[in-house]
Amino acid sequence: MTAPKVLISDKLSEAAVQIFRDSGVDVDFRPGIDKDELEQIIGNYDGLAIRSATKVTAKLLEKATRLKVIGRAGIGVDNVDVPAATARGIIVMNTPFGNSITTAEHAIALTFALAREIPAADASTQAGKWEKNRFMGVELTGKTFGIIGCGNIGSIVAERAVGLRMKVIAYDPFLSPERARDLGVEKVELEDLLARADFITLHTPLTEKTKNILSAENLAKTKKGVRIVNCARGGLVDEVALRAALDSGHVAGAAFDVFTVEPAKENPLFGHPNVVATPHLGAATTEAQENVALQVAEQISDYLLRGAITNAINFPSITAEEAPKLRPFVELAEKLGSFAGQLTEGGLKSVRITYEGSVAQLKVKALTSAAVAGLLRPILQDVNVVSAPAIARERGIVIEETTREAEGDYDALITLTVTTDDYERSIVGTVFADGKPRIVGIKGIKVDAEFAPSMIYVSNEDKPGFIGRFATVLGDAGINIATFALGRDAEGGSAVALVQVDGKVPQAVLDGVHAIPGVKHAHQLTF
Repeated sequence: MTAPKVLISDKLSEAAVQIFRDSGVDVDFRPGIDKDELEQIIGNYDGLAIRSATKVTAKLLEKATRLKVIGRAGIGVDNVDVPAATARGIIVMNTPFGNSITTAEHAIALTFALAREIPAADASTQAGKWEKNRFMGVELTGKTFGIIGCGNIGSIVAERAVGLRMKVIAYDPFLSPERARDLGVEKVELEDLLARADFITLHTPLTEKTKNILSAENLAKTKKGVRIVNCARGGLVDEVALRAALDSGHVAGAAFDVFTVEPAKENPLFGHPNVVATPHLGAATTEAQENVALQVAEQISDYLLRGAITNAINFPSITAEEAPKLRPFVELAEKLGSFAGQLTEGGLKSVRITYEGSVAQLKVKALTSAAVAGLLRPILQDVNVVSAPAIARERGIVIEETTREAEGDYDALITLTVTTDDYERSIVGTVFADGKPRIVGIKGIKVDAEFAPSMIYVSNEDKPGFIGRFATVLGDAGINIATFALGRDAEGGSAVALVQVDGKVPQAVLDGVHAIPGVKHAHQLTF
């Protein structure tokens, strides 16, 4: 058997190269290779190991006739055309947890720098000014530390802050009360955190829900004299509004490692005396760079030699033999999870997934991973089908699996039930003979609908006139209805509607639907 060949096109450590060799992989180490030469030789390799410098484009992938796996040493895969890789059956892996400690430590370092004005004091002292009375800092001990996003990195920050004798409060919809108690933090709502925190640090992905989470409106709700740290993503804070809050003195200081536009050659925050800025150094330590390099070497080797898939962005952990049977049910599970995730706003406590009939005989672990990834992705954008269960466990979310024989009209059914602090909601789906996943039940109400790119989900009381009023609201807004699926539990009881529409639905239209008499909920869903 010929040994698989791997090309390393970015700088990895010698220890990572040795992992390939010790595993029996034939490896070529060509850091900084020219893109034209890369296109000429990529067809000779089964695996490609990269950092951020190599751009894996659709054009390059056309030449990669042997390529089976791309491994990114780090979390971001912006330099990889993932859809193009997926279309060619190429697994794309990353190393999502290798930078966690380093980024958390940088956030703590910036917190100290803000509290004691260290950069400005250093510049002043080295200029020979000795302005001892000018730099009057604040202690961290006893201060309230507000963490927005208490996942992998946020939880490490929380542990460090507790060790500094700070009062730690955290806002994270997916943080369970049990996990909060284990970390020694108080779980709060965002409004409470804004009002109470002396320091605020952000550790959440950038999504539609988190973009400008510290907007001008929310900055105005913060405690006067608050200090803000961002080592997560540019765009979580409205930088123009923050500059205004700094100028007015409402915000005492800010320390940023990430910016809306990078490289940040200019920024509204630059030049303010109470701002500390670093050039995206969160992952820039020797240890972090070494960790992700070793991890990616191990992952690529395991996949090429044993078929094991770890931290894949675009495919669950299944073998080539299982893939044809599993693929449509993977899609169903992920979309059921996405359906529930787009509707979940409160603290998520548990996820229960029941497999009935023929699907119960398949590798349900892969299906559960897909379902949990779909559930978490609306808020935690970087989650993938492999890392999803671990991320759920970090937040104390209980995942339950049940398998049983078919009991109803369908040969195979998947039921996903989420439990939050306030309610329990179930959604049921199946795969028909055409291979397309369908929704066949919501909250115990029978319904039959295909998933579509843009849908409106409505929960309402079963009263005459709803359909007419609903259609009028959409028609007046110029929104075309493609399909309309209805279900109810009893005459005059509770009803649901799943409506496929063309294009995005403005919030004003959803508000109009919600204003229809008898409507309880109205949400747009995208798949």
